[in-house]
Amino acid sequence: MFGKVLVANRGEIAVRIIRSLRELGIQSVAIYSTADRESLHVQLADQAVCVGGARPQDSYLNMNNILAAAVGTGAEAIHPGFGFLSENAEFAEMCEDLGIKFIGPKPSTIDQMGNKEHAREQMIKGQVPVIPGSDGYVKTADQALEIAEKNWLSSAVKSHFWWGW
Repeated sequence: MFGKVLVANRGEIAVRIIRSLRELGIQSVAIYSTADRESLHVQLADQAVCVGGARPQDSYLNMNNILAAAVGTGAEAIHPGFGFLSENAEFAEMCEDLGIKFIGPKPSTIDQMGNKEHAREQMIKGQVPVIPGSDGYVKTADQALEIAEKNWLSSAVKSHFWWGW
């Protein structure tokens, strides 16, 4: 169990996580943008750290500032909530590198399932049926039409697709 968890999100999801942490006897650290200074999640947390300006890319998506807040407050783990950095393999790996537990999937799992090509490869390896499609990235319109024709588009549908409806 952790003694202190940084909640890398805002709003209702952060409030729910902070309340759950409190019930478990775990201290919480809220992060916030300059626009969210008076938000409920900031008021409920045991500690709060401003990580940047009002724009999400300046605050809730600013990995370096969030990690600095975690290290500076002594947080042992980061709960990303959903959205923002919850599906960012690079962020999860950065947490790992700093010895901070990322509460969520491992970076390799995020990469495998967040990347459609990798996810499809994993499903095929696991003998899970997948719909017909390409075996990798489609780089040109001609390649897309060739794959579509080979797999499932009839000539009539192809002509509507190509010329638009």
